[in-house]
Amino acid sequence: MRIRDWDPNLKVRLFSEAMMNITFWMFFPFLTIYFAEAFGKNKAGFLLVFSQVFSVLANLMGGYCADRFGRKRMMVLSAFGQGLSFIAFAIASSPWLDSPWIGFISFAIAGVFGSFYWPASQAMVADVVEEKDRSNVFAIFYTSINIAVVIGPILGAIFYVNYRFETLLFAGIVCMLLGLILAKFTRETAPIQKINPLEAEGKWYFFLQNQLKDYTLIIKDKTFLLFIIAGVLAGQTFMQLDLLFPVYMKDVIDLQTLFSIGDWSFTVKGEQAFGIVLAENGFLVALLTVGITKWMGKYKERNVFVLSSIIYAISIVLFSQTHWIWGFIIAMAVFTFAELMGAGIQQSFVSKLAPEHMRGQYFAAASLRFTISRTIAPLSIPLTVLIGYEWTFFVLSLLALASAGLYWLMFHSFEKKTALDPS
Repeated sequence: MRIRDWDPNLKVRLFSEAMMNITFWMFFPFLTIYFAEAFGKNKAGFLLVFSQVFSVLANLMGGYCADRFGRKRMMVLSAFGQGLSFIAFAIASSPWLDSPWIGFISFAIAGVFGSFYWPASQAMVADVVEEKDRSNVFAIFYTSINIAVVIGPILGAIFYVNYRFETLLFAGIVCMLLGLILAKFTRETAPIQKINPLEAEGKWYFFLQNQLKDYTLIIKDKTFLLFIIAGVLAGQTFMQLDLLFPVYMKDVIDLQTLFSIGDWSFTVKGEQAFGIVLAENGFLVALLTVGITKWMGKYKERNVFVLSSIIYAISIVLFSQTHWIWGFIIAMAVFTFAELMGAGIQQSFVSKLAPEHMRGQYFAAASLRFTISRTIAPLSIPLTVLIGYEWTFFVLSLLALASAGLYWLMFHSFEKKTALDPS
């Protein structure tokens, strides 16, 4: 399906969201450094965990609100909410006010609005795209995000490091513009919903009760439960991309030469080095996702899942053993390869596990791998204070290896279940 054949809603979103994503990635990767310096590593780690709890709850609410109040309405509200939050963050980092606490609260609120935006945006794609074309459309949006991950940190290494107030203010304005564009140029796509009588009586929490019942039923599936637990353990590695990695690189890289030509050399500090490494990750993901996914399709899923976790563990060890910018670049290439190995087969495996009448609930439950991982992962920052960087990286590599073992057990359970019930 070509972009010119897309629904107008999606065309508007693709280009306006791309601008928002670029500005977001100009500062987001560097915030862990900012909070660690402002509050100390211990407090910053626990505060980031605390903020993610609210985002997880908002994500649960987001799907309900998108169905109840409409996709467009929630996306417009979320864009304006994020914009105002970033403007408040900018003011808290301005020449007139320096308040990390106001900045953190603004960041947490922006995260909540972002969690409201995501379910509505995904549901809108499903509303206007036929099932046979959805994977292609989602892939293009995914590629757009990863292009932003390439461009944003490079620009952030230049602008955020030197002009934090202006960068945050610009991000807030861009989010507000996104809200205006969505309000002006998109239409509502949500189907008319019949309201449950219990909800009509004011029991807004009824949908949460239903979701919890569904999750309880799903968790009784041993294979799927192992999939979730293994995913959470593996997630403790790849979630460090914007948590532990920037703090570590900031501490161990003072001033290094990236390359030199004659008497001219290009030198980088820790924050700039991290921006380059993060951009490398986004570039490789955008460039190689399709090719590596096809390549991995030639092998048994069990081997790909297990090997992906083992390579994650190797990349974590490589990160812990270098203070050299080119060492980090090599470690990130290994890390990204591990990421891409499993990127294309995870969702297809969930569809194999899910009964047809519960496919939606299974996919929703599968996303818990990321929400739980994102909530726990910031604990790595205070852990570095207790046991140091090298042991923290060692613990993370052990978790990745443990996920490899659980994936092996998962496929053993899956193959046993398939043998008993071939249908």
